Amino acid sequence: MADLDFIRKLVIPAESKIVFLVMDGIGGLPVDEGGPTELEAAHTPNLDALAAKSICGFTIPITPGITPGSGPGHLGMFGYDPCRYVIGRGVLEALGIDFDLQPQDIASRGNFCSVDEEGRVTDRRAGRIPTEKNTELVQLLREKVHLSGIELFIETVKEYRFVLVMRGKGLAADLTESDPQQLGVPPLPIRPLENAPDPAASQKTADLVNDFIGQAREALEDQRPANMILLRGLDKRPAIPSMREVFGLRAAAIAVYPMYRGLAKLVGMTALPSGTTLADEFDTLVKFWPDYDFFYLHYKYTDSRGEDGDFEAKVAVIEEFDTYVPRALDLNPDVVIVTGDHSTPALLRAHSWHPVPTMLYSRYCRCDEAREYSERACARGALGNFAAVDLMPLALANALRLTKFGA
Repeated sequence: MADLDFIRKLVIPAESKIVFLVMDGIGGLPVDEGGPTELEAAHTPNLDALAAKSICGFTIPITPGITPGSGPGHLGMFGYDPCRYVIGRGVLEALGIDFDLQPQDIASRGNFCSVDEEGRVTDRRAGRIPTEKNTELVQLLREKVHLSGIELFIETVKEYRFVLVMRGKGLAADLTESDPQQLGVPPLPIRPLENAPDPAASQKTADLVNDFIGQAREALEDQRPANMILLRGLDKRPAIPSMREVFGLRAAAIAVYPMYRGLAKLVGMTALPSGTTLADEFDTLVKFWPDYDFFYLHYKYTDSRGEDGDFEAKVAVIEEFDTYVPRALDLNPDVVIVTGDHSTPALLRAHSWHPVPTMLYSRYCRCDEAREYSERACARGALGNFAAVDLMPLALANALRLTKFGA
């Protein structure tokens, strides 16, 4: 539904607590026809025990058949219509590293990547270079790349990711991306979108970005495997109502990767110090439990292993996550939701359009016949297939934070 004004009018105060345990890209597919998915192959006694007293189903991140990016996938999960609030990934990455993003800045997510002698992309992530190497390359770009008439900020994010921010007069977003999202082809030139409201400003910005890319290519020429860059999600920071304003929640985010911290901050969550491991994240949950009503705990590696095409590795990280679930349950939250922002089957090595296995536990949920947390069990669940934007109202209702509608 995602009518925030409608939901806002129904919100009532309560002392209840909600936890979202989010395994990024959790949904999968069998590698062999008729075989198990990654989630089905994993040994997950704690998730299965929770499913047996929960209500299960599938969330649809956008609409049926549409493959979501991480930003839209998360926005829907948090109750915001991702088709209305379209936010470039550059903004999320910049906020995630605590960059002081100004209203007129243009922010872009960057990947260091690998290209061959013909300039064709051979690895969109440059072999997942370590963050230390990223820092060296960012410093190299700062020294070698210069654009006239604007301020340029290049910042390390994590591993192969960086942020480019341009600051100056007469800049506009509404641009295409250079990342072709496939191998064997060269990076794409940045162009204004056909419906850009200020074509001249968008063209000026596109020219500057293409100049940056050209200079970066020369600077990185001898830096294999990170000998080129790809840019995505060029945008300005949008205005978006906070979760406190809409849902009446003191909300906190526990996430290691900057992009997800940035997304959480954009909707008004406090991004808590989260460390680098799952143990660190659950330690943070316990430490800050008295201070917030809503916790979003994000686990990235289910998505990463899916994108690597490594079925067994994805199974292993699912099993690792399962071992920590009791730490959240021991806090006696009123509502627990286990889900993902999208599916990332190892078979496809990419995000996919498949609905996301989801379960909701509360004292007031109507349990169904699901006895494990898996795609096949969720297909039999009483929640059925439903829009991800309806997950937040369900969480609020089960937390007794919504009053009735009408007389």
